[in-house]
Amino acid sequence: MADELLIRAYNVELGDCIYCRIPGARSDGGDFHMLIDCGTWGPVSALKAAMAHLKSELPSAGAEKRQLDLLVVTHEHKDHIAGFDADLFEDLEIGAIWMSTAMDRNHKQSTRAFALQDFARRAMRGLAETNISLTPELQDLVDLYSVTNDEAIETLQKTLPKANDIDAKYVSAGDTAESLGLTLTGVTIDVIGPEKDIDGFYLGEDPDLSLRALEHAAKGLERSVEVAAKAIPTNISLADFRRLQSRMMSGALAFADEAGAVINNTSVVLLIEWKGKRLLFVGDAEWDTRFREGKKNASWNVMWAKRKDKLAKPIDFLKVGHHGSINATPWNDAEDGKETEPSMILDSILPTSRSHLAQAIVSTLRKKYQPIPSAALLSELGRRVSNAKIYQAAFKEAGLKTKDVPFYADREKSWIGEGQPVRTDFEALVSGEVFV
Repeated sequence: MADELLIRAYNVELGDCIYCRIPGARSDGGDFHMLIDCGTWGPVSALKAAMAHLKSELPSAGAEKRQLDLLVVTHEHKDHIAGFDADLFEDLEIGAIWMSTAMDRNHKQSTRAFALQDFARRAMRGLAETNISLTPELQDLVDLYSVTNDEAIETLQKTLPKANDIDAKYVSAGDTAESLGLTLTGVTIDVIGPEKDIDGFYLGEDPDLSLRALEHAAKGLERSVEVAAKAIPTNISLADFRRLQSRMMSGALAFADEAGAVINNTSVVLLIEWKGKRLLFVGDAEWDTRFREGKKNASWNVMWAKRKDKLAKPIDFLKVGHHGSINATPWNDAEDGKETEPSMILDSILPTSRSHLAQAIVSTLRKKYQPIPSAALLSELGRRVSNAKIYQAAFKEAGLKTKDVPFYADREKSWIGEGQPVRTDFEALVSGEVFV
């Protein structure tokens, strides 16, 4: 209905492409249309189908273009930016572009984070140039730092702003739609993550993460990659050469994991408030056991410490973070009933006493070697939301068998009979729709 706020998660396999329509929120009384991310770890065809459907529902902007009021890019991982191809967006008129301040290469409080990412990028691209057979998990990490990411960033930071005669805005906690130049009616949009001091909050003051230490480690890793890329040398044994390769891959993996966590934790987190409803979009923000001043922290803990006023009361909608990963929605993952900082956060935003009011959605796809989504976490969230779905019954009604469910025995069997937030992967199996 035209007077209802709409949230649509497109089925793009493992990735986020989230459309939000806020009725009457434009200053001229029209609906406000925003897109949060456009990425996938799967085929680009999924994004093309999603964008084609989205454009069919956007209002005309004249000259055979459609109006998109706001494009939000939470962070620069492939599963959130792979679709940012200039050709895919050329028939859209974009009013504003927001990106994480962690994507601004001129940001002075992110120099160590950029150094870490650059070292990881060189290491992973070096791996891609070797003749080493990579595990699927390591291949995915290599893909995270592929040159296609550079092309997407170029499109976001230069091509699209120029084509729409706007300046892309790099946003951080404390920014609002109003402070960022958007005049809205009946709705507020607050940025509550990341904090502006990227290095200070998300890397901390640990000496092992100093630039000098990073540079020393990276140079050693790059030398290992260079050696490993060549044919087996004659001056060392095959066993020693394989050990060198193993150390090189371990080092590359460590850099990629560290850099990947920082990128996730500097996701743009949005709190939208409309007609008394509170909606939270968290990108891939991660959590840890607790906030520690001056140390490396995860995004949820930083928000709880610095923006608690925004999280200290229940929300009405949650875009489940990082495709249902266990490290992206704060909770007591030990499931022992003890109160922890993460469990306090979850109880605050999704208390079980309000389960009849809240809704949640997760854009996800089960993969064999990666425990995403966490079925235990989704089951816990299912106790806290009103739109929980028991997929065992849904599959039966659709005539699907357990053999139709990917990795059923290993990952789903124990939880399939319990309520979970609506999932794009299971909904695609049940209905075949391009979106939820």
